Amino acid sequence: MSFAETVGRLAKEDPAPLYLQLQRVLREAIQSRQLLQDDAIPAERDLAEDFDVSRITVRKAIDGLVSEGLLTRRRGAGTFVASRVEKSFSKLSSFSEDMISRGRKPHSEWVSKSLGAVTPEEALSLGLSPGAPVYRFQRIRYADGQTMALEQSAIPGYCLPSLDVVTTSLYQALEKTGHRPVRALQRLRAVNFTAEQADRLMVKPGDAGLFIERRGFLADGRTAEFTQSWYRGDAYDVVAELNDIS
Repeated sequence: MSFAETVGRLAKEDPAPLYLQLQRVLREAIQSRQLLQDDAIPAERDLAEDFDVSRITVRKAIDGLVSEGLLTRRRGAGTFVASRVEKSFSKLSSFSEDMISRGRKPHSEWVSKSLGAVTPEEALSLGLSPGAPVYRFQRIRYADGQTMALEQSAIPGYCLPSLDVVTTSLYQALEKTGHRPVRALQRLRAVNFTAEQADRLMVKPGDAGLFIERRGFLADGRTAEFTQSWYRGDAYDVVAELNDIS
């Protein structure tokens, strides 16, 4: 059975543009769970042949569904039904730990690592004196090959012996030196991605995202982490557990 026969063919007598018809067929297949999260969508060439439409029509339909957050393109792999990740604010954990706990495969692409003097903003957030050394890490976060977030962290110099000890996981490096945060304060707000952020996250400039700022603290009250993260709004949900304390 062909893909078109599985999800439903287009109605050529329908006056709606063909790309909107194809979007509707694919959208309904996703919403009815005929197509599940992370299912691969055939290549544009194959879809065009299967549905007897042009590749321009297919590309326009796919672009619309990607913008809606129903499909996602993975570099070098193809187009897939998008999967959303839920982030809980009730547990202090790293990005990698979050992904692994959900059965996803995380990895990071380093943008930069550096050591320098603390900036005024970092000094206020980390409680450091002017001129204090700070390690800075910027990276792109992935889950199952899909871009998820752009993250930048500032860590006080006393927490790490050198840049080289941070390889894949910042929290693992901090744990080895006895400086992994034991509690954190986080705040979240909605943002629209700048052109530079959008390029790194493979979305469109102006697309909606989530900005999460975290300050992590040691058991003695010192601040050990100041992290700012920009998450794709089409791939990440935030979940908070609330308890009645009355």
